[in-house]
Amino acid sequence: MTEATPALRLSSITKRFGTLVANDSISLELKRGEVVALLGENGAGKTTLMNILFGHYVADEGTVEAFGQPLPPGDPRAALEAGVGMVHQHFTLADNMTVLENIALGTQPAWSPRFDRRRAIERVNALASEFGLAIDPAQTVVQLTVGERQRVEILKALYREAKVLILDEPTAVLTPIETDALFATLRKLVASGLSVIFISHKLNEVLAISDRVMVLRSGRVAGERKTAATTRQELAALMVGQEISPPAIAAASPGPVLLRLDRVSAPTVSGPVGLHDVSLELRGGEIVGLAGVSGNGQTALAAILSGLERPRSGSLEVADTPVTEWSPSRALAAGIARIPEDRHAVGTIGDMSVTENVIAERYRSPRFSRRGFLDWNAARNFAETLIADYDVKCPSPEARVRLLSGGNMQKLILGRALDPDPKIILANQPTRGLDVGAISYVHGRLLEARARGAAILLVSEDLDEILTLSDRILVMFKGRLSASSARGERSVREIAELMAGHGLEAAA
Repeated sequence: MTEATPALRLSSITKRFGTLVANDSISLELKRGEVVALLGENGAGKTTLMNILFGHYVADEGTVEAFGQPLPPGDPRAALEAGVGMVHQHFTLADNMTVLENIALGTQPAWSPRFDRRRAIERVNALASEFGLAIDPAQTVVQLTVGERQRVEILKALYREAKVLILDEPTAVLTPIETDALFATLRKLVASGLSVIFISHKLNEVLAISDRVMVLRSGRVAGERKTAATTRQELAALMVGQEISPPAIAAASPGPVLLRLDRVSAPTVSGPVGLHDVSLELRGGEIVGLAGVSGNGQTALAAILSGLERPRSGSLEVADTPVTEWSPSRALAAGIARIPEDRHAVGTIGDMSVTENVIAERYRSPRFSRRGFLDWNAARNFAETLIADYDVKCPSPEARVRLLSGGNMQKLILGRALDPDPKIILANQPTRGLDVGAISYVHGRLLEARARGAAILLVSEDLDEILTLSDRILVMFKGRLSASSARGERSVREIAELMAGHGLEAAA
């Protein structure tokens, strides 16, 4: 084996799932100390290809080599022993275990008498210090932020002496500050000789971190470019097969107040803080953007609007009617539609069919129920309509939702939420983890709903999305809201400072 031997070589990889060809004769080489970005729409075959490399899937055709040696198909342990580490889009950590136990898990029994805990801690601390991955080995994972959990996943790979690191959508749930910290770490790792495959939908990040870019489209290689010699526009066109234009946004014509929160406080919901004295108005024909770092009360606010929680104090009004009894079914009946933050854990049920998922919130309505029995013909027709109208790529309405890509799953949720023309829309991280084509599609649908007179609350950690779509912008920090500002009234820097809590009290 020479220095010219690539760290990885995938040759003519083909993978089929029934009639669907997920990977069609894909070849890829990764040099030592190189970052190759793997770019493509949702469902283009990126994650399938990496799962074959890591041994989770077995290719129907083709071979995989690591440092000149063939990797046996379907054997993740062989990939690990060859120095291949993978950080999945959805972290694989045990919440009830410590950072150290998660990192050492699988290397040797964590509670074995032979396990040298002190030495393991020293090694974790040394790796953390060397690569800027500060973490407390004794801390329990459930207490960590999303950014800290990602550090643990990377440390897991480094602890196993990984020479190749696969990062699947590593910035999908990170704030801009956390993303900058991740990129600083990656540059140190690459300088030390590590090779990286970086899977992402975010073109600006791909251009910032990679040496080469391979673009997949519909399971095939659509093109390969050196990063220094390409542009965002060229990569976007390769991804979707055509040029993408930003949405045209007409000036808003706000109508009546459709939802009002007056000095609402609420308990913590799946995060470090709840709501504190929050007042908010949503008007028809207007998009209100809510910016903020994850865990600052957005989840509690979404729970209130969805009917999952009730205000501890303060009042809630929908269409000028005070709300006394409140539940998810009452929220739906009041015309509130939700696009939930987590499409996997909350938005869908993976082992249920597409049809079952699209009627899940309304299966008792007269539209889908006859004398207490489900009208499966009506349900299937509705699913087929959504699949066609929202261009959802799935085998059939009977397909299990867990088999769909993230983008296609999100399109289903969007179609379910926007039918039939809700008055109020809670769009919570509606484009998280989506590709540029799917993002453009989701934005277009939200703007159509705004034009029809819907009131939309857009909750997003993507500042570009907030600045592009919002007619008014609010910032949430530790459960409190800033005063609102019109589009363009505050600079990106001013909004970022509010997200960090600087000047929030003065702004409010």
